[in-house]
Amino acid sequence: MDNWREFGTDELTPPLRAALGAFARHGYHGASIRTIAEAAGLSVPGLYHHYKSKQAILAALVDAAMAEMLTHTAASAEDAGDSPATRFANIVECLARFHMARRDHAFVASTEMRSMDPDVRAHHISQRDAQQTMIEDAIRAGVDAGDFTCRHPEDAARAIASLCVSIASWYRPGGPLTADDVVSRHLGYARAMVGAKEA
Repeated sequence: MDNWREFGTDELTPPLRAALGAFARHGYHGASIRTIAEAAGLSVPGLYHHYKSKQAILAALVDAAMAEMLTHTAASAEDAGDSPATRFANIVECLARFHMARRDHAFVASTEMRSMDPDVRAHHISQRDAQQTMIEDAIRAGVDAGDFTCRHPEDAARAIASLCVSIASWYRPGGPLTADDVVSRHLGYARAMVGAKEA
């Protein structure tokens, strides 16, 4: 990946992009298949040709968002080289930037867990856990290296993930904080959580 900090236009298909808008505005249960089909420029049978059910659409949409986040996060970790502190900072920055760039994607993924069938929910949780494990592993490596003084890496990782997820609910482009401002502040919060030593 050339630049893990950059999130351009997503690669969603027209049906998934239509569903994203409908789910973000109306919720999963409030969005009808007809509404999604019309927004995608398809007939209802045409939509069902691509996805067998509304649940399949939700599953594909959330999986695409999580896969993109995991790919970028893995690239951010690899870009840090052998420095645990840099790996931690890169991961936190990547999560913050993802949740600014993909606000609707993140909102749907977090709020519609309640609407997922058990197998879809289990897959989503496994992806979410993989993301949190990357944060936790970076914290543990930082503790081992003497960079952090965190006594509870698992709890800290959970708190940091939640902090970054929450950005999607309030950040707006053109608001008082630039994307770089948000990254800087959240890195400060995250470093404080793990007891990072002053540079």
